[in-house]
Amino acid sequence: MNRRIYMDSSATTPVDPEVNRVMTQYFAEKFGNASSLHSYGREAFEAVQESRRSVANLIGANVEEITFTSGGTESDNLAIVGTVRKLQRKGKDHIITSSIEHPAVLETCRSLEEEGYKVTYLPVDKYGVLNPEDVRSAISESTALITVMHANNEIGSIEPIKEIGEIAKGKGVIFHTDAVQSVGKIPTDVNEMNVDLLSISAHKIYGPKGVGALYVRKGVALQPLIHGGGHEHGFRSGTENVAGIVGLGVASDLARARREEDARRLGALRDKLVELVIREIEESYLNGHPTKRLPNNANFRFTGVEGESLILDLDEKGIAASTGSACSSKKLEPSHVLMAIGLNEVEAHGSLRLSLGRDNTEDDVDYVVESLKAVVQKLRAMSPLWGKTIELERWRKQLHG
Repeated sequence: MNRRIYMDSSATTPVDPEVNRVMTQYFAEKFGNASSLHSYGREAFEAVQESRRSVANLIGANVEEITFTSGGTESDNLAIVGTVRKLQRKGKDHIITSSIEHPAVLETCRSLEEEGYKVTYLPVDKYGVLNPEDVRSAISESTALITVMHANNEIGSIEPIKEIGEIAKGKGVIFHTDAVQSVGKIPTDVNEMNVDLLSISAHKIYGPKGVGALYVRKGVALQPLIHGGGHEHGFRSGTENVAGIVGLGVASDLARARREEDARRLGALRDKLVELVIREIEESYLNGHPTKRLPNNANFRFTGVEGESLILDLDEKGIAASTGSACSSKKLEPSHVLMAIGLNEVEAHGSLRLSLGRDNTEDDVDYVVESLKAVVQKLRAMSPLWGKTIELERWRKQLHG
């Protein structure tokens, strides 16, 4: 292995050196408990509050609307479970979501179904985009919550959150969005988006793992999942992870300062990657919306190739990639996202996600494309079905003009 190239930034990102530098202080000399009254505690408390301000500034929120959590999964759970349990006493027991949500949302909804809640899973189009009018049609008198992700973690398609938020607001329904993949990459303003709850994870924006945040619009009531000393506005008891929260704060400041430049540069690299793959590799296709997608995301499918083999062979060449969500990458069943956009099981198993980060270069893109081309050719040569598959695909294309 001559080199290592990381193209799995949707799974996680390296901690930025500046984030690491500032965090280190809070493991050693500034180690106080943010609830303590002495100078050590006040120092920690002030650091937590400053980080709260940084996260709020990143998404256009007020400081008091930020609650720190252990990450995106906990934020999603607190938003969904906390809302519906609070509203159940008012006869609200219905949730609306999409069929392509992250498992942190889908599994939470399924768990609530076992408790007797009703959940509507709305379909998406072939690009993975939800129709806002489908949301409007699904709302009933018993609807407690709408939860739709801002951008999909696998195929990168961006959802019409502002329009859905307007519908939710007009109907008086609480609206949550999982913005774990979008924050720091595309404009994310809670007021423009008309959202009441929004989930964030630090390790997707060059911060540490194990810390995140939930935006809770002032006036929105949640039933806490964790009980104790009443930390984090009473929504999330437990001694604050001060070092992690500080890391999220610094990462938020950096993301806010760099977002436009990162989006421009990574978008250009992504476009080059897509163009070269589609041009250089026969029977390769882009999954997701061609333009309304995250600037760093490219998700491909390759006829006659199995995704897991692609990952392993690319890894041998020093390239880190993914078949989809990092949270479900070890599962053998096909991606629920790819199935939801109309792919069959074979097509879904032949997909690859490449997600760029701040450290990637044009040279990286060139190397990845050449390596991918060689790997796909090798795997197709080993497949007894490839010849028959390509003949069938060509026949279908001729048949449909």
